[in-house]
Amino acid sequence: MTFVRNLMWAPTIGLSWLWGLGFFYSIHVTLTYGWLGFFGFAISNVGGLWLFGFILGRSKRTPDQIMKDIENRYVGVFLLFQMAALVVTIFGFVAYLWQPIVGEGATIGVAFLLLASCAIGHALSLQQIKTLHILYTVVGVAAGLVLLFGLRQTSDYPGVPLQQFDGRFYGLVMPTVIGFLLGPWLDIQHWQRAVYIKREGGSVGIAYGAGALLFFGFLLLNAAIASTVGPIGSIISMDGLPSAQGSVSAAVVLAAENGAPYLAIAFAIWTIAALTSTVDSFYCATNWYLRGKNMRSNSPLLALIPDGIASSPLWLLIGATWVAYAAVPANFSLMYFMMPFATLFVSASANLVCEALGAKPKFDPVLSFLIGCGSSLIFVLGYIQPVPGFLFLSPFIGLIGALPVIVELVGPRSKAIPVEIVDQPIRMMSAAPLTNASGGEEITQSHGFDGEWFVMHLTPTYDDTNSVGNVYFANYVRWVGKARELFFNVCMPDFDLATTRFYILTRSFTHDYRRESKEFEQISVRIKIARHNRKFVTLQHEIHSAAQGLLGHGEQSLMFVDRDQYNPLDIPGEVIKGFLAYWPKDSRLSPSYRPPVQDKTKRQA
Repeated sequence: MTFVRNLMWAPTIGLSWLWGLGFFYSIHVTLTYGWLGFFGFAISNVGGLWLFGFILGRSKRTPDQIMKDIENRYVGVFLLFQMAALVVTIFGFVAYLWQPIVGEGATIGVAFLLLASCAIGHALSLQQIKTLHILYTVVGVAAGLVLLFGLRQTSDYPGVPLQQFDGRFYGLVMPTVIGFLLGPWLDIQHWQRAVYIKREGGSVGIAYGAGALLFFGFLLLNAAIASTVGPIGSIISMDGLPSAQGSVSAAVVLAAENGAPYLAIAFAIWTIAALTSTVDSFYCATNWYLRGKNMRSNSPLLALIPDGIASSPLWLLIGATWVAYAAVPANFSLMYFMMPFATLFVSASANLVCEALGAKPKFDPVLSFLIGCGSSLIFVLGYIQPVPGFLFLSPFIGLIGALPVIVELVGPRSKAIPVEIVDQPIRMMSAAPLTNASGGEEITQSHGFDGEWFVMHLTPTYDDTNSVGNVYFANYVRWVGKARELFFNVCMPDFDLATTRFYILTRSFTHDYRRESKEFEQISVRIKIARHNRKFVTLQHEIHSAAQGLLGHGEQSLMFVDRDQYNPLDIPGEVIKGFLAYWPKDSRLSPSYRPPVQDKTKRQA
């Protein structure tokens, strides 16, 4: 049953990756470079989709955990990637199908399709969209097969050769391989699917393996259709180079004039299935991503913007539509909309892959963007001239922005951590019964470390609510206290009030309430060491709800006194040793602390 559930994800995975980049470029590359050219493009594309699922399926962290960890660093490039994918989809649909078949002035029809797709993405859950995409797959592939066999009866083209490579093809090898292998990592649609597959107990690796195979079948169907019609109706783009993406549309228009209009209808159905499945997935996934990020955000600006506006993907759709409609009359080439996926986004994608594999975050969005722009310029120069060497090197230039994290991941490991620190995480991931104020057992909850944060999970019940129905305000303080005690118990398991020479007292406590929670919401209390001096330690805390996002945050100051006279003490050595691995990174007590290098010339002066 689980295996069948995994296979049910294959159609929506395959369709969600079949935007104009794959749909129309599979036609172009087959007619331009032959069957070997198509297989080179398709294998890289399919391999990237499978690799995404394989890595996330074998990761120790769930896709949901990884997404929450990276969302703030990658939010800009995530949204830019979604907009770029929409531009490719809309431009390809209008330039290579709608305009050739319907003619000029068909804007209303395209606008209706886009709005209808967004309405589907807004109204349906991902599970419902998954079922709908199974229907799209059946109808779309059936229409594609009707088109294939119908064109074979009307076309006398002998078929494309095995290969017809040129210098430009050889230059495109590395951009194709690197761009498609890394491409899925910045597509929010795939992250949403991976999260939901994992939540329902499925295998991300198996689901994406099946989806990748089905996606290859989609590409092969288009390549076979292209091989049937040949480069009929190829156009010269604004760069002076031929584009064969519209060949199938030209063939079905000619067939319609010769008494076979059903072929144009079949091609329109197959293409509309690809368009709508991309746009509804885009809307559903981007809305899911923005709503989750906004709920967990501490930004005061977002608190002033209605959630429906702040999390709406329509702004990206409007921007993408404007770019696509400006490019169609300019006779733009699809290649330049595909170029960013092999240049501009390469650095961010590589950083993200390395972080998913366990490397420490080193992503610099501005630096990566600047390097990506330089890589794009090199690509354009190499493509137009052509200069195959420039094309070949362009993705490697884009990878420069990811070199620090790549070196850390594949380079030699750092020196071993002391044994007492290594042993701690084994003790930390434990479960302990939490008790309520009356001494009764509340529920068995898990707690442990997530990086520098100590996290305690709990589920409030009716016992925790007030007469209005929401959780009583004092319980948030009590939860923070429980998390603090568990934090101490994990780091100092041998601490005993009967024999200790010092006490830990709360000097001050503040908490900023942001949202209300209610019974049976999944709550997590996060606490970490924020800063310290010789005598006082400040702990920072956050309370999150799986449904509401950030509920509140604050901090508390701790002091240490001797047990007899209650005289203030410096931070005891037992505390420093127990919490050694969790002092702030800029603290002299942290194992990773490195003193700043002094300027000797200034010191001598």
